[in-house]
Amino acid sequence: MSLTVDIEKRLNGFTLQVAFSAEDETLALLGASGCGKSMTLRCIAGIENPDRGRIVLNDQTLFDSEKRIRVLPQKRQVGFMFQNYALFPQMTVRQNIACGARRNRTKAQRESDVDAILARFELEMFQHRLPHELSGGQQQRVALARILISQPQILMLDEPFSALDSHLRFRMEQETRQIIRAFGKTVLLVSHDRDEVYRMADQVGIMVDGQMQRIGSRDQVFGNPGTRQACILTGCKNLSSIRKLDDFHARALDWDIPLTLPLQKETTALGIRMHAVQPGEGENTFLCRVTDVVENPFSYTVMLHPIVAQEHATPIGWEMEKDLWRALASDMLTVHLPVSGILQLKG
Repeated sequence: MSLTVDIEKRLNGFTLQVAFSAEDETLALLGASGCGKSMTLRCIAGIENPDRGRIVLNDQTLFDSEKRIRVLPQKRQVGFMFQNYALFPQMTVRQNIACGARRNRTKAQRESDVDAILARFELEMFQHRLPHELSGGQQQRVALARILISQPQILMLDEPFSALDSHLRFRMEQETRQIIRAFGKTVLLVSHDRDEVYRMADQVGIMVDGQMQRIGSRDQVFGNPGTRQACILTGCKNLSSIRKLDDFHARALDWDIPLTLPLQKETTALGIRMHAVQPGEGENTFLCRVTDVVENPFSYTVMLHPIVAQEHATPIGWEMEKDLWRALASDMLTVHLPVSGILQLKG
């Protein structure tokens, strides 16, 4: 199974311009609200039309602006779970799921299909309830059951966990991962939550203002975001523009410190994740004043101001386990920024 997308669509404020392909894997589109992630799914589903481009699913052309091909949404065999689940409020769970059953089967076959998927999703005891009588997690299971009973060729999930509390979100993520593994085909996941994306995705595409800034395996994208915006979206809090001094030396302008590392030609900024800061001496060592200590549930975030930096410089955040901070706690700390932990960025 495969999906190829290469489309453009003018939106308010920017032009959506994305090109990617996916095989039998989960591809997550990670980006801020309003960047075009959901619109991309809507174009694939046929709810919206791109201005130009091409969409091909398993060798079937769903959209081609040059050849004037536009397959109707109901004929695309695309399973699309909306953020609000889009259940019919006046229909029972069983009736909602039955709406997705394939119409080329007999009534008896459709009823059997509904029975089977009710059992698979553990919804038998809720089958006569209306959507408003269900919890958020139960509503999501009904929405997924209604999609999967139609035997789609691709599954698309638009912010599937955004309406759930943290405990239920964790449990539904686990259930959804099992569903995705059993589905065994292409899955597109839209999210602005980097942790959710990291746990769920095989491939990640970073979207900024309608553009795909970075795409690759999960580990590639998180390990080397490539751009400042992609770095922010993957959760990096320490960022600084630089002035290159030579191929191996730069000044981090925001932190106001010198750094030694082999610089890439296009590098204009650097990032270091808060957990990558290391105690003691090593590469790029600095004596720092502790300006703030923030207690998190299971860690501390310590804000560091290198003493070589001017007073206006941006502090560097260091996140560590509570036991480590209790052992190191001081007004002054020596830390180092290892080259292996420094992200080189452009843009």
